[in-house]
Amino acid sequence: MSRVLITAGASGVGRAMAEAFDREGWQVWIADVDGVALNAAPTAWRKTELDVTDEAAVSALFSEVSASWGGLDALCANAGIAGPTAAIEEIKLQDWQACVAVNLEGAFLAAKYAAPMMKAAGTGAIVVTSSTAGQYGYPYRAPYAAAKWAVIGLTKTLAMELGPFGVRANVICPGAVEGPRMEGVLAREAAAKGMTRDQVYEGYASGTALGRFVEGRDVADMAVFLCSEKTRLVSGQVIAVDGFTVNPDPTV
Repeated sequence: MSRVLITAGASGVGRAMAEAFDREGWQVWIADVDGVALNAAPTAWRKTELDVTDEAAVSALFSEVSASWGGLDALCANAGIAGPTAAIEEIKLQDWQACVAVNLEGAFLAAKYAAPMMKAAGTGAIVVTSSTAGQYGYPYRAPYAAAKWAVIGLTKTLAMELGPFGVRANVICPGAVEGPRMEGVLAREAAAKGMTRDQVYEGYASGTALGRFVEGRDVADMAVFLCSEKTRLVSGQVIAVDGFTVNPDPTV
């Protein structure tokens, strides 16, 4: 049975990923900073409360995975936070650093400790969650966009570095995903732009060819696909699951 570890796997997109892998018969291990959400997850899943920016904690988690499972077939480095929504001159350095730490450094640390297990096995798949904000500029979202661009460079480098060992690495770029985190973004953007929440929502939706938001299951299905044998020669790719963004911010 294949084994997957998903960071930020207790809610949102990460929870949808865990459910999708579970349906496909994978062993699932989720790590999340939210202990309450972890406790609400299925008892069949392994669970670890984790701050992805804490290297000692990340190292300990992967040591536990190795001891319990004997290896790891797939890593979904999914942890991320929205960060501040503000004009560049209003963003505090500590808010910038916190956003970059979770979105970029969290992915780096997960990959750093997953790589040795996968290299030793001569196989493995890493999927990093970026965003369409990692493909376009997003006004008022400078820290988030910068971090999401950076994880694409990280993942392409992983694909090159780990490819000779049989390990693949790919990026998923979700568009606007329905759920609580996006609702917070909508509220903050509405305040920053002097608009209503519904106006910002419609702006995001109308900026896609399909005219709608993404659901967690859409991203989850892509993650399972990228970790399957069906994509055994797919690596270093950036795949948007966004309804095709044709205008990243039509509200500007």
